Amino acid sequence: MTDHPKTRRWDPLVKMTHWGIAAVVLWNALVVGEGSAAHIYAGYVLAALLALRLLWGVIGTRAARFSAFPPSPFRALAHIRAVRAGEHETHVSHNPLGALMAYAIWACVTMIVASGIAMTGAPPAIDPGASAAQLMYGEAGEHDSTGEAEGYEAEEGGEGEEVFEEVHEVAVNLLYVLILLHIGGVAFETARSGRRTILAMLPGGK
Repeated sequence: MTDHPKTRRWDPLVKMTHWGIAAVVLWNALVVGEGSAAHIYAGYVLAALLALRLLWGVIGTRAARFSAFPPSPFRALAHIRAVRAGEHETHVSHNPLGALMAYAIWACVTMIVASGIAMTGAPPAIDPGASAAQLMYGEAGEHDSTGEAEGYEAEEGGEGEEVFEEVHEVAVNLLYVLILLHIGGVAFETARSGRRTILAMLPGGK
């Protein structure tokens, strides 16, 4: 990804949604327990951030709009040939490979959110008496005040739920792979072009 020297490439909302999505993914992967209330609510935050970014892709600034980086395998192949030939192109938004990566990550996050909501339904009620550890690591809806099991965990799981669980797990693992490829691509493009790509995504960066 390269940027026009006189154009601010990423506006504040793009930066907020980018780092917000990254933070939620890390939070759910490394901090909270799977199936916990914190995990589920973080999923809804992820859904809101993704929806905001997709909306901004329609009505946002020039570089943020989908029209600035349409997904095109043919353009991506042409970009690879240009890179191999040592050519340096100028892009106001993502380069063609970066565009494919962005759409792939958004599609993957969409599958994660959709399958997660399909498994859990509405966000679970928060027990005022629950400890922070229970909210972050305990199964959501595990018990009510009488000790009876409730919530989505208490319901009988069928083939449909198993399918959603499988889709959710595959999408999450695929997202991790895409993130690693994204980081590698950014590092490569930074070294190749000399552009401070990572700094451009930080507050105040250009």
